[in-house]
Amino acid sequence: MSVLVGTAGFKYDDWHGAFYPAALKDQDMLAYYASQFPVLELDYTYYSMPYRRTLEAMAKKTPAGFEFCVKAHKSMTHEVAEERKAQEETFDRFFEAMQPLVEQGKFGCLLAQFPWSFKPSEATRDYIAHLPELCGGRNTVVEFRNNMWMGQETFDLLQKHGLGFCCVDEPRLRGLMPPVAEATSRTGYVRFHGRNAAKWWKHAVASERYDYLYSKNELDEWLPKIESLVEKTDKVYVLFNNCHEGKAAVNARDMRLLLEPER
Repeated sequence: MSVLVGTAGFKYDDWHGAFYPAALKDQDMLAYYASQFPVLELDYTYYSMPYRRTLEAMAKKTPAGFEFCVKAHKSMTHEVAEERKAQEETFDRFFEAMQPLVEQGKFGCLLAQFPWSFKPSEATRDYIAHLPELCGGRNTVVEFRNNMWMGQETFDLLQKHGLGFCCVDEPRLRGLMPPVAEATSRTGYVRFHGRNAAKWWKHAVASERYDYLYSKNELDEWLPKIESLVEKTDKVYVLFNNCHEGKAAVNARDMRLLLEPER
């Protein structure tokens, strides 16, 4: 099975003791993480525009064959510019920073996650259709938060433009995306956000939304779905975003054991 399992982010203080050895230094976190998982989803790139030298240093701390999936900066998905020229400059700047990952063969794909407020319309569909050009043909996966996007029309749109569909597991709340396994490119992608319905919309801090530990039975539900993605794609990324207190790392290990019981 060509399935790579990892987590969304790796540098969290509350992972000490839960995943990292308690005395591990911050500068050693990535190397330790890469000794446990083959892929990492970089999420800090959503909040801060990345720098080439930072990603070059990160790439050097990981072994050959390790991969990074990189979340698009919020200006590329949440603050969509009106002018195409401004969009192009933003995307060019972002991908210039990605070059060290590309040069070392460690760039997996771009994750373009759009907010719940990004709903189907002529303008938003046009933006999706323009993504491949903005991304320079680089491997790109799209995550929708609003279930108005769920349907064959969306799958056809993504497939037509060579974009992957991000499958999600999240609370079964009205308006959110259901746990559907679909592939619209040669890259399969699954994100586990947790099922903390009580805190999804009402929380003091955003991290509360992702305070959830999946049970083995809940992970088992996804095994046939992941297998179906494997049959349709060249590679499947399975990333856990339930990062509160290291629960993502715990569940990522659980999932690897389910997928590769001989490990």
